[in-house]
Amino acid sequence: MNVKRLVRPNILSLSAYEAKEIPCKVKLDANESPYGFRAAATIMKSLQTNRYPDPEAKNLRRLISKEFGLSRENVLQGNGSDELIYYLITTFGGPVLYPVPTFSMYGIIAQALGEKRIAVPLDEKFDLDAKSILSSLRADRPKLIFLSSPNNPTGNCFSSEKMLKILDGAKSRSLIVVDEAYHPFAGNKGFIQHLCEYENLIIMKTLSKIGLAALRVGFLIAGEKIISEVNKVRLPFNINSCSQAMAAEVLRNRKAFRQVVRLIVSERKRLSRELLKTPGVRPYPSDANFILFRVDDPDRVYKGLLRRGVLVRNMRGVIDGCLRVTVGTRKENDVFLGALRGILKGDEGAL
Repeated sequence: MNVKRLVRPNILSLSAYEAKEIPCKVKLDANESPYGFRAAATIMKSLQTNRYPDPEAKNLRRLISKEFGLSRENVLQGNGSDELIYYLITTFGGPVLYPVPTFSMYGIIAQALGEKRIAVPLDEKFDLDAKSILSSLRADRPKLIFLSSPNNPTGNCFSSEKMLKILDGAKSRSLIVVDEAYHPFAGNKGFIQHLCEYENLIIMKTLSKIGLAALRVGFLIAGEKIISEVNKVRLPFNINSCSQAMAAEVLRNRKAFRQVVRLIVSERKRLSRELLKTPGVRPYPSDANFILFRVDDPDRVYKGLLRRGVLVRNMRGVIDGCLRVTVGTRKENDVFLGALRGILKGDEGAL
């Protein structure tokens, strides 16, 4: 049987997203937090494994809405941000517009669902090309526009002025999804403050970057009408009981994860300074928990780091000439810096 004859054309041309697991001593490739939370043991004892989870995640949504001074009806839970992107495109369709380079799942999910994709290149400063996006709004009439700020993999926040200009231009035409996965590290108010001004604004957030990546908990924040429509395609029981309970526990103790964020931001600043002092390295400014940096012969540097037990992300094909390093603990960052400097001085051996 030729299975490929039965596959939809848009899936045949799609490549699967690969999250490779490469053995290493220091893992700095996936924008994970180096710090976790020790709440699992206590919470697991109270779970009833024979019962389905709360299908509406009411307690979790209540805690999230309280944090932002909103109603529970303004919040929709997702099994990570990926699922929410899927729900948004399923609900509203395409065309789907996004800047590039950015989070790859916007384009992957749009293609998987058979929707037209519109990729608008960022400018030379990795900021939005607002003129091109507004032009596409008129010509292509995209239903959804995804703006990740801070942006992955560039690390920078987009210009608020340009984002507001796009929001104004998209009124009654398109929904603007501001993906704030890395917002905790950005030190600004983000775009939730604009929800009342713009009916077409959707905010997407996640708990993955602050130390809860294993739970796969994300959420949308938007007007009740939008949340109500997206909720129609949400799969039942989409967040398991363990993830709901652990996420709620951490959200009740916000002091703990705010301390984690402060530690990571402090290390990001130090790591950036050290990279700036390293000959042959050009780090880009970052508002996230990772740093994009340019080196000569990034393939050689990437392989050299891996031989020394340090895993970073090679951005070949996305931003050629660059690598991306997640901010780890001080010790992990020092191991990375030592390995990088050794390689750049010509020492290719393993540690």
